[in-house]
Amino acid sequence: MIVCIAEKPSVGRDIARVLGANQAHDGYMEGNGYQVTWTFGHLCGLLDPHDYNAQWKNWNMSSLPMIPNRFGIKVSDDKGVQKQFRIIQSLFSQADEIINCGDAGQEGELIQRWVQQKAGAKCPVKRLWISSLTEEAIREGFRQLKDQSEYQRLYEAGLMRSIGDWLLGINATRAYTIRYKNNRTDDHTPLSVGRVQTPTLALIVDRQREIDRFVPRTYWEIKTDYRGTTFNAIVRKEDEEEQTNARGLKPIMSAEEGEQIVAQLRQLPFMVTKVEKKKGTEYAPRLFDLTSLQVECNKKYAFSPEKTLNVIQSLYEKHVTTYPRVDTTFLSDDIYPKVPTILKGIEAHFPQIGLLRDMVRREKQRTGKAQQLPKSKKVFDSSKVTDHHAIIPTGQPPVALTPDEQKVFDMVALRFIAAFYPECKTSTTTVWGIVADEANRAKEDGNGVLFKTSGKQILVPGWREVFEMASKGQTAKNKDEEDEERPQDEERTLPDFKAQEMGEHTPSLIEKQTTPPKPYTEATLLRAMETAGKTVEDEELRDALKENGIGRPSTRAEIIKKLFQRNYIVKDGKSLHPTPLAVKLIRLINTPLLKSAELTGQWEKKLRMIERGEMQAKDFLDELKTLTEEVVYEVKTSKTGLVCPVCHQGIIIRGHSAYGCSRWREGCTYREPFN
Repeated sequence: MIVCIAEKPSVGRDIARVLGANQAHDGYMEGNGYQVTWTFGHLCGLLDPHDYNAQWKNWNMSSLPMIPNRFGIKVSDDKGVQKQFRIIQSLFSQADEIINCGDAGQEGELIQRWVQQKAGAKCPVKRLWISSLTEEAIREGFRQLKDQSEYQRLYEAGLMRSIGDWLLGINATRAYTIRYKNNRTDDHTPLSVGRVQTPTLALIVDRQREIDRFVPRTYWEIKTDYRGTTFNAIVRKEDEEEQTNARGLKPIMSAEEGEQIVAQLRQLPFMVTKVEKKKGTEYAPRLFDLTSLQVECNKKYAFSPEKTLNVIQSLYEKHVTTYPRVDTTFLSDDIYPKVPTILKGIEAHFPQIGLLRDMVRREKQRTGKAQQLPKSKKVFDSSKVTDHHAIIPTGQPPVALTPDEQKVFDMVALRFIAAFYPECKTSTTTVWGIVADEANRAKEDGNGVLFKTSGKQILVPGWREVFEMASKGQTAKNKDEEDEERPQDEERTLPDFKAQEMGEHTPSLIEKQTTPPKPYTEATLLRAMETAGKTVEDEELRDALKENGIGRPSTRAEIIKKLFQRNYIVKDGKSLHPTPLAVKLIRLINTPLLKSAELTGQWEKKLRMIERGEMQAKDFLDELKTLTEEVVYEVKTSKTGLVCPVCHQGIIIRGHSAYGCSRWREGCTYREPFN
């Protein structure tokens, strides 16, 4: 008998139906030589500290660091899980072969390996690796089964990730809680510290600190209106003086100075000095990986990352989208021949596909050559795909979807359709002008004020038509919100200016203030986690930084959820803010790796190196143990490392009942009770 084991009952039943295992039993399906069973997610996990040593049950600093000689696993205490595990164990004991049908990723591999180990599986094990749950994909996957040993490195990387979370999470949490938490009997909330959680929290705390310390600065800008178009004065920055025209306006330091300049400008005409037109090409937005989908859903629908993950997971299980827990926006080349079938499957729901077919047909008539859908390197690139490709529709019609599922499916489908439309062709016009007297207009270093404006015209909408058709049914409110986010030069056509033309204009002085950094939202926090805290808009550069991102696409939503649950962050509208508890925790932590997104990202890179066979799991485990020992030692022996807020010379230290300044003998009065 061949036993197949999936990660969820719903997935198991899909596989059973394809295999012809239609006889239902308690906890599995059977038929046609197969028994198909399933786990309930994390059926097994690492042992708790007291499972290794009874003395580790109590939270004592003397027992730290807790580093087991060998890590073990156990089945969850949940009665339903225990019952299902016994069923799995019984099936495994009689199996001739096991097929691991877990989710095709690091976490899915770890879950299934632990179940096999705990159940004592002895027979050969094959691995099913698929990117969608359609009948065709399942059948193709079973025709291409591989030996499970080919995924050993994937398992080792997942195991090291889990052990790392255990070692640092448990030891650091206990160390900081014992060292700094209130000893009151009514307060049992630990100071939770985690390998990914804490650097993520530090990003939010650091951003809030920048906002709180921000001091707004007033400045003034000069604009002028010429022929109904607003021109902005070019400001010369001191450090860029050699790179800008010498006649650029110096920063205006006062309203009086600005008014004087405006008064002078009113006496002189405006002259256009140069008109430059450049044609450009805009490519369709990248296909979605999980993080970009979570970002877009948060921006457009205010979905939390967890909600987006749950919705796209449901769409995957309903067979209408491919595997969601991916970190690439590319498709492998072998997907290209399947594209017409995918588009045909969803064509009834998207008129944009009919227009795409018409475009291909017209091009065939124009050239007389057989035309195919375009195959762009920005979409199809096997070198950018490892285990899974970007999230796309499977071609199954999207029926019986919930409203939220429909929203997310439409986002995925529209990006996929747009990828085969022509590029958007644009024309950008930049106009320079000057206000100066006749003697200074032609001089390179003469007096006068330079102005500039720009606008963009859409010549051929191309892929934009896909989204314009979809947005026709939007509410006026949604359209207004889109207009607010649109760049100022977006589709702004300028009058037909000519060089050397002159005329009257209306200058004005605009008072402005510098603004503080914006608080993180769930969308921008996801991007910061993906790029180890670096602010990156360029997609290609962001791809390069993903290697050092903190967390994995599949776990980032859970990390953010935990920060809420542990009362570390709160939400005001879309903005995320740290609580006083979070600020205190980050203030107390001195170990750089525990709160540095960049350093933790380097550690994440090592886990990926294990997955690729470029680093040994044992070497990484040795690093984990050494780091854990260093963290505990630092907490045990160091002062808080915080400068006294009263004398600004001493360091805050912990006493019997309060924090105090190390310079108390010199007369510093700072004292802060534990809270």
